Amino acid sequence: MAKTAEKATKPVDWSKWIRFALLVMAGGTIYKLANLKDAFYVPMQEAMGLSHTEIGTLLSVNSIVATVLFIVGGYLADRFSTRILIPLGLVGTGALGLFLSTFPGFGTLLLVFALLAVCSDCLVWPALLKSIRQLGGSKEQGRLFGLLEGGRGVVDTAVAFSALGIFVLLGSGTGGFRAAVAFYAIIDVVVGVLLFLLLRTQTSEQASERPAQTKQKAGLGEIWRAAKLPQLWWVSFTVFMVYVVYCGLTYFIPYLTYIYGLPVALVGAYGIINQYGLKILGGPLGGVLADKVFKGASRYIRLAFLCLIPVVAVLLLLPADPSSQIPAMIVTLLFSLIVFTMRGVFWAPMDEVGIPEETSGTAFGIACLVGYAPGMFAFIVYGAILDANPGAGGYHIVFIVLAALALVGAIVSSGLVRAARARRAVAEV
Repeated sequence: MAKTAEKATKPVDWSKWIRFALLVMAGGTIYKLANLKDAFYVPMQEAMGLSHTEIGTLLSVNSIVATVLFIVGGYLADRFSTRILIPLGLVGTGALGLFLSTFPGFGTLLLVFALLAVCSDCLVWPALLKSIRQLGGSKEQGRLFGLLEGGRGVVDTAVAFSALGIFVLLGSGTGGFRAAVAFYAIIDVVVGVLLFLLLRTQTSEQASERPAQTKQKAGLGEIWRAAKLPQLWWVSFTVFMVYVVYCGLTYFIPYLTYIYGLPVALVGAYGIINQYGLKILGGPLGGVLADKVFKGASRYIRLAFLCLIPVVAVLLLLPADPSSQIPAMIVTLLFSLIVFTMRGVFWAPMDEVGIPEETSGTAFGIACLVGYAPGMFAFIVYGAILDANPGAGGYHIVFIVLAALALVGAIVSSGLVRAARARRAVAEV
């Protein structure tokens, strides 16, 4: 009877899940404009007159600003209401998107992509993660963040396919691309307004319950204590290697367009599946393989790195002509799927190697700074290789580089495996 009464007093909190759905929408739309290249790489080049190197420079500027402001965003999320920060970032992103649809010059585009990072990575992302955490207790965190990643994949795919539909409907040219950019911008503004109206936060309540000493804890001393953990660096550099390979997925799109002659609309659909659809499948699949099959994310990541090498070999052996369109699409999607399974679990080793819970937030910040650093230079390097080596040869060089990086990643993740094994040995004593 007591259990029945207890259950009766805890009905499903529908308002919580409505807020969660809105946050998922925010997470699934906030990066659309900064990542136009995912579905519209070739239209970006044609409508804006950009080279591979210039697109790479835009992405690198965006990543540099994002990396620098990551910790600033965490500071703001701890001191201001997320109900203000998230809508502000979304509406700001939408305004920038509307300006972006006018196709300004390259110098102005650099500023726009820098400001997109301010809105998304400083104002929205840290505050969004904090809001997700506040929606549930400690026993719900894994489920909430797992659903966040999967939900973002669903929203990513739906919104991107809608934009692609607008692009095709309006002729797959400059006008269609302009309308697709404006669509992304309007979606951001609408989601931002909805969040402002419906999102409730617990920031003030939690702040009043938290001891003042805790708030002052995350200073330079705390950062130094986390930085002295050797296992943190194995996690950080493993994330770094996964991310530098992930950056290479962008170039499958122009490769299929220019070398295999795929229509722009079909390549756009491929890009959405490659960058967003596989996120829905890859994250959960990687989690199951890591937990159930390999009994540890570090071991799975090492094997996944090694699996990428033969996939690249097959891609290099395919004839570079339209008769191999379908095999090329299948092989590149397989490569991408493996990478997304790794992305889905590359933060799991934080617990596996024994990062203390009391320093996990600071450790996460350090690992983000290191792990996401390839975004600052990888696109420029890959783009420069393609511009310096026109045709299939340039893409083959990029793919060989990806295979070499995968081998380095396997070596680095072997160190992560050893760190996890050492932690288990200590725990068993």
